[in-house]
Amino acid sequence: MAQSLFEQLTTMTVAVVDTGDLNSIKKLTPRDATTNPSLITAAAQMPEYADVVDGALRWAEGQASGEAGIVAAAVDRLAIEFGLRILTIVPGRVSTEVDARLSFDTAATIEKAHHLIALYEAAGATRDRVLIKIASTWEGIRAAEVLEKEGIHCNLTLLFGMHQAIACAEAGVTLISPFVGRILDWHKKFTGRDYAPTDDPGVISVTKIYNYYKKHGYKTEVMGASFRNLGEIIELAGCDLLTIAPNFMLQLGETEGTLVRKLDPEAARAMDIPKVSLDEAGFRAAHEGDAMARDKLAEGITGFSNALVALEKLLGERHRAMQGKARAGQAAHDFFRAYDLDGDGFITREEWGGSQAVFAALDVDGDGRVTPDEMAAGLGAAQLLRQ
Repeated sequence: MAQSLFEQLTTMTVAVVDTGDLNSIKKLTPRDATTNPSLITAAAQMPEYADVVDGALRWAEGQASGEAGIVAAAVDRLAIEFGLRILTIVPGRVSTEVDARLSFDTAATIEKAHHLIALYEAAGATRDRVLIKIASTWEGIRAAEVLEKEGIHCNLTLLFGMHQAIACAEAGVTLISPFVGRILDWHKKFTGRDYAPTDDPGVISVTKIYNYYKKHGYKTEVMGASFRNLGEIIELAGCDLLTIAPNFMLQLGETEGTLVRKLDPEAARAMDIPKVSLDEAGFRAAHEGDAMARDKLAEGITGFSNALVALEKLLGERHRAMQGKARAGQAAHDFFRAYDLDGDGFITREEWGGSQAVFAALDVDGDGRVTPDEMAAGLGAAQLLRQ
């Protein structure tokens, strides 16, 4: 019987599911799973996870006082609750993200990572099964360097440039997540052209990073992320890990054919690739000179920060509703407003900035814009969204 593309992929690459939806994870049974603020916020809106949200808020009531303090504690607890549930399904690791608003504060990032790991360990999870996700800023990379020495493993996310990849490898981080699709998005917008998978700028970027790491013996794993089409995934077969949205995993599982390994460590070791070292000045100069990496990192941090703001509003409303002080639905209204940055009544892909799988699910007509009605269909509260 012919093997599916997904079955063949898993013989050469670790497949990681990119979702906060526990039901999807159960269905797909990947080794690892990743989450981010957008995915957690979307999952928290689903009726089937109402008990998880309420449980996080009740726990937070015993840890903090005042609505702001309770909501802040509940945000962290909710991420841990989803992570713990994921760990009962997958045999490997879960990635849990540090507050994106701390991306330029090394000390605060370290403190938040310590707090998240403490919550996991208090619940019986071991730190070897948790990856702390941190944005690939210079400050974030320095925080990861400290955490790795303490035995807290890190996943450096929002990575778009070779300078970020080199700095992460030199810092000894466990894993990096270069964003294939977002790199493609930038180039398509900048050039106005389409790209075949073989000349996809995101695919080319991850391939270069992979080859550089294998050539110079770095232990940091490369996990391609944020895919726009199956062709990107196929062109990166052989990468250490790929984090894939559930819809693409299902498509790979339903497609037969021969999958050719494109990335190979032995082939990379035979390449002539000079080694580069970067200090802070060199990193910042390289980042300033890379318009794509500069734009997409800033956009990604803004998107994940907006998702956290929306989640805080959602939890604040839910907490007030639990106390009989608010009506359900206002958070959906706030959720839309948080992403509609220019106030034109639509959320574009650029404004969304979070998981493109979530955006695609909300964008029912596929026109690249989420309307209040489309958001309402996904989250409910249509009347409030129109107000």
